[in-house]
Amino acid sequence: MRGFMERTTSDPPARYDASQIQVLEGLDAVRRRPGMYIGSTGLRGLHQILWEVVDNSVDEALAGACTAIVVTLHEDGSASVRDNGRGIPVDEHPKQKRPAVEVVMTVLHAGGKFGGEGYKVSGGLHGVGVTVTNALAAWLEVAVRINGGVYRQRYERGRPVTDVERIGSSDETGTLTTFLPDPEVFEDTRFDYATVLQRLRELAFLNRGLQITLFDERTAESIVLKYDGGIVSFVKHLNRGKEPLFPEPLYIADKRDGLDLEVALGYNTGYLESIFSFANTINTREGGTHEAGLKTGITRVVNEYARKHGLLKESDSNLAGEDVREGLVAIISVKLKEPQFEGQTKTKLGNSEVAGIVNSIVGDKLTTLLGENPATGRQIVEKAVTASRAREAARKARELTRRKSALEITALPGKLTDCTVRDPAQTELFLVEGDSAGGNAKQGRDHRYQAVLPLRGKILNVERARLDKILGNESIRSIITALGTGIEEEFDIDKARYHRVIIMADADVDGAHIRTLLLTFFYRYMRPLVQRGWLYIAQPPLYLVKKGKFARYVKSDAALEETLVQIGRDGVTLQRFKGLGEMNHEELWETTMDPGQRTLLQMVLEDAIYADEIFGVLMGDAVEPRREFITTHAKDVRNLDTVGD
Repeated sequence: MRGFMERTTSDPPARYDASQIQVLEGLDAVRRRPGMYIGSTGLRGLHQILWEVVDNSVDEALAGACTAIVVTLHEDGSASVRDNGRGIPVDEHPKQKRPAVEVVMTVLHAGGKFGGEGYKVSGGLHGVGVTVTNALAAWLEVAVRINGGVYRQRYERGRPVTDVERIGSSDETGTLTTFLPDPEVFEDTRFDYATVLQRLRELAFLNRGLQITLFDERTAESIVLKYDGGIVSFVKHLNRGKEPLFPEPLYIADKRDGLDLEVALGYNTGYLESIFSFANTINTREGGTHEAGLKTGITRVVNEYARKHGLLKESDSNLAGEDVREGLVAIISVKLKEPQFEGQTKTKLGNSEVAGIVNSIVGDKLTTLLGENPATGRQIVEKAVTASRAREAARKARELTRRKSALEITALPGKLTDCTVRDPAQTELFLVEGDSAGGNAKQGRDHRYQAVLPLRGKILNVERARLDKILGNESIRSIITALGTGIEEEFDIDKARYHRVIIMADADVDGAHIRTLLLTFFYRYMRPLVQRGWLYIAQPPLYLVKKGKFARYVKSDAALEETLVQIGRDGVTLQRFKGLGEMNHEELWETTMDPGQRTLLQMVLEDAIYADEIFGVLMGDAVEPRREFITTHAKDVRNLDTVGD
């Protein structure tokens, strides 16, 4: 066995001395290892280089110098960001002896955010921002309006190809940056309108009164985003698919010890909590000290209020944090001069002093708000008390689920047929709609590493149910026991028995509904499984097209039309599969289960806020937001299955 400590004596080691040490100059390091700076060269990294430019303009707004930003997605694949801020300085840098704008665009860790009074708070504190965008762009042009003039410079793959030139005069100020992502770096260079819109909407909510316009030249779509209500409007937006407990979210704002804090709290009649946190407008997806301080403060105040007003008896235990946060939709935004983010991706705030400051402010302000709004205080406490009782019922239901042995689960209507391999990294579990399809899947599978769990009927809509009711659902209990991970706070990803969980439903409307119900369950109660990239959707065919010796399975009406154009329509035999159960097990294996031929869609979590919003709209109680969503996105439907009499 050859390990990393071994080498053969017949092959002398390669020369290794000082001459072998490479020093990457300027932006060469960024182009050589882009993932170190933007996370990936996929779509997330592509959009990150746009965010870096947008964040510069937002920093101008945070400094009180910018009121409007325009983002344009151009037909040639480039993007531009224009603001009416102060404009990047163009005068000579005292040490670099080059125009300041060129230094900003070409030197890592150069900018106005490392000291001085240029920016009191900023999102770009890692100091690589727009420099990285320039390095990873095929070309970039910056035009600056400052000091009565208009100045322009062009770069190609990070290197200046022109001097900073004065091209005109202007009484206005601001910066226009236009760039084309480099196809040598990125796997896909097409910006996604929905992704860009979602981030810009967040920024508009977080910066009260800032006007952000998005225009897509490719489709002529445009939108103007401006929210004078700030994060209060944000909470209302996130709550729009739900039934609010009280009409106006509670709003807290204060400045203390160098921290600028804003919090908006809204409750709905649902059973899930949704807390989203930001530091200097950066979405801290993994939370951090600001979020911890918020949770502690809310729990303390609600318990104190309940005791003071006799809503909890002396003999009653305090309400747990999870009880107090049931149905809560909250936004917390902090701004501070020197945030300490954990990791280059800035997903968790680490400043230890922030937790105590937030806890203190929330304690003071929320106590006052509940005192001034006693009906609201009572509603929150009553909901938390009901949640506490349901949590105890859920605890008993979890214990019952844990006690279910593998032998017991085989007696359930949707029984598990396991695989023989025991290494989770090599196994996959198919969740199959219906017993008929489940039977075919069991016959067609590779029994070594493929397990099958048929699900009878549609599972419970977990968006509208408490955990105790969810755990009472037979299909959900079967999934939990089969996976072996537990659920919610007891969820342990390391106990997963399969590292691929594949939802396999019919390619019709009912199948789409079942997929959505299952996706909602996994997102709400087994989110780490989604974050690991272990959740997939199978792609069964909708048609079998035959003509002479030609035969092809196609997965959509669009693919069918394309195939018919290729082969001609005369003499074609067309078979439409209304369900997986109509296929024999050989067909199901060949088209949907065979790793050598199948297509799987991997579910990834790019944006938790957007995902939370969409699940709330599609699966929540409110009808009007769902109708609006369907109407807006009907044009994007790729497969529409129509059912006649």
